[in-house]
Amino acid sequence: MANGVSARRYSAVAILLHWASALAVLVLIGIGLTMTHAALAPLRQFQLYQWHKSVGVTVLALTALRVLWRLTHRPPPQPAGMPARERRAAAAAHHLLYLLLVGLPLTGWAVVSLSPFNIPTVLYGIVPWPHLPLAGLVPDPAAAEGILKRVHALGAWVLAALLAVHVAAALRHHFLLRDDVLRRMLPGRRPSTAPIVEPTR
Repeated sequence: MANGVSARRYSAVAILLHWASALAVLVLIGIGLTMTHAALAPLRQFQLYQWHKSVGVTVLALTALRVLWRLTHRPPPQPAGMPARERRAAAAAHHLLYLLLVGLPLTGWAVVSLSPFNIPTVLYGIVPWPHLPLAGLVPDPAAAEGILKRVHALGAWVLAALLAVHVAAALRHHFLLRDDVLRRMLPGRRPSTAPIVEPTR
């Protein structure tokens, strides 16, 4: 990094990808809950499923970009005095979050690909999206679809819980610990002058 201030902040690209992903995930959760639990007309439910698939593919693409960016750009160090167990817990939570942000779109894609209805996916009504070539690879596509549906639903609840913990942890750092953990990911905000510490490897 060029200086201490930039070392405390995530890059503009990382911030943009983070908040774009956060917004897309919130939209996904809202659509998912609505289309599975609300009493909707068949046409409205079909439209929501199409939007859910479109936003899910978007989340998958954003996550791929985030992983590539993270691998090639070092994140800012953790605040000084942050216990090693908290750093390990934060790292584990982030790894699980990335796993879900990849795994959930993939399981949803697999469910659509195995569906006997064979409904095509057209992202945002514009871009045709192919099915995964799974039907000929599993002996019982219907059973596999049912299992993947349950895995997808369970993973969605785990993701929602993990996001709640993530938000709570960020607010704790901001309001109770008063460090830079939240500020360094906010657009247009400069971090405080609190000391930082390099993460242990």
